[in-house]
Amino acid sequence: MLFRQLFDRETCTYTYLLADITSKEAVLIDPVKENLDRDRGLLAELNLRLLYTLETHIHADHITSGGLFRLEQSSQTVVSAAAQTHCADRNIVDGDEIVFGAHRLQARATPGHTSTCMSYYCESGKMIFTGDTLFIRGCGRTDFQQGNSEQLYRSVHDKIFSLSDDTLIYPGHDYKGRTVSTVGEEKKWNPRLGGGKTITEFVKIMDGLNLSFPKRIKQAVPANMQCGVVPDGLPTRTLSPSSEDTWAPIVRQNGIAVVPRSFLSEARAQGYEIIDVRRSDEFKQKHVENAKNMPLNSLEKESHILDKNKPIVCICLSGVRSMKAAALLERLGFRAASVEGGMTESGTASCG
Repeated sequence: MLFRQLFDRETCTYTYLLADITSKEAVLIDPVKENLDRDRGLLAELNLRLLYTLETHIHADHITSGGLFRLEQSSQTVVSAAAQTHCADRNIVDGDEIVFGAHRLQARATPGHTSTCMSYYCESGKMIFTGDTLFIRGCGRTDFQQGNSEQLYRSVHDKIFSLSDDTLIYPGHDYKGRTVSTVGEEKKWNPRLGGGKTITEFVKIMDGLNLSFPKRIKQAVPANMQCGVVPDGLPTRTLSPSSEDTWAPIVRQNGIAVVPRSFLSEARAQGYEIIDVRRSDEFKQKHVENAKNMPLNSLEKESHILDKNKPIVCICLSGVRSMKAAALLERLGFRAASVEGGMTESGTASCG
């Protein structure tokens, strides 16, 4: 099997190229838009035919080139079904397999960093691509995109640490120049998840991180929900002609009603419902004025208490959950829109 580990310096992201030497069929894991020319050139030089681009999750620090490769080379985009994207060619679940030539990658659902995380295990190469679930001597954060520390701990122990100790671990990022580890090393030396750490100890570690947000989260998450094609000129914001949208300055993104953050003050003045669809623990930490907490996972069941004569403005941290909520409420007959970009403010971060 042909294998290449590629690096994006700005976001410290690893992209992985795997190919069958005989058939020349190839896959790319976590390709980055800014490196499209590099990756395209490498495929051409090695005379490879790209079958799939695989995402380990909906990234917040960079934009994928998966959708662009599909337009150019007819490759298929692969994303976890948990992301509920409409752009992907394959929405995979735990246990699904990606076949290229004589090789295959097994999808292992590893949520916790985000709800959409998927690791890919290659038995023939005895390697696993862990995305942001497990780093070399670290792991991904768990404080946004439906992250959950307890879930991440279980994902790592059940789906990664359960592999043989000599299985190679290839992470989604590294910030110290390291390229590969093994299951045995991380079980022993990972300061967050190894050394016999309990789930209680891990949760305490993660609760104390206090990290700034990725500086590109507002652009990256919505773009990656569309397989990354948006920034390259394809239309994403079109004024809706519907007379039902006259209650707010609505634009439609993939058919979902979106309003600017500045509209919140007018919504309060008009007496519209402002619904925060994050988990209750997130809501208690911080929320916008006059917001009511109705978590996304229980919104449909609780929607009967809402007034269909009153417009609803949905908000979350980055805009992903609130877009899902607005789409759900519109299907239920409400006038609803999502706040673009959510509550996230631009910040600074090093390597994502």
